[in-house]
Amino acid sequence: MQRDEIKFYSEKAKWGEFSNFALYPIKINGKVWSTSEHYFQAQKFEDKTYQEKIRKSASPMKAAELGRSRKVRIKKNWDKIKDNVMYDVVLTKFTQYTELKELLLSTEDSILIEHTENDDYWGDGGDGKGKNRLGKILMKVREKLKN
Repeated sequence: MQRDEIKFYSEKAKWGEFSNFALYPIKINGKVWSTSEHYFQAQKFEDKTYQEKIRKSASPMKAAELGRSRKVRIKKNWDKIKDNVMYDVVLTKFTQYTELKELLLSTEDSILIEHTENDDYWGDGGDGKGKNRLGKILMKVREKLKN
C-alpha cells in the first residue's frame, strides 16, 4: 500500500505549522523562545550571551542567520547532538500546543517531507534525495504522541 506524502516548507503554506519558523513560542529549560528555530539555532553555541542574542532575535530568519555565523565557536559535538536537539524541541512544540498535536496526529501514517532545495540535511533537497531529517523527526514525534 502506497503511503501518502505530505510536503511542507513555508510556515505560511498548508502544513506550515510543521516548519520551525512557525510562530509557536515554546517554553524549554526555563525560558520562552519565539520559535523552535530560535531554540535550535541557539543550542549550537556554548556562549550564553550569544544564545540570548539568538533567543531575543526579531524573527526565525534572523535566528537562523545568527546560527549560521562561525564568528562564534559552535559546540565541538554539535554534529553528534543536533538531531537530538531537534527532536527535543519538536517534541516540546507539539506537546505544548494541543492543536499542533492534533494536526500532527491527523497525518496518520503519511510520510512527512520538508520539501526545499535550500536544505538536503533537514529537508529533501528539492529533488527527494536529501536526508529529510526534520520530516523523519516529525514522524518519530508523531509515533511517540500516538502512545
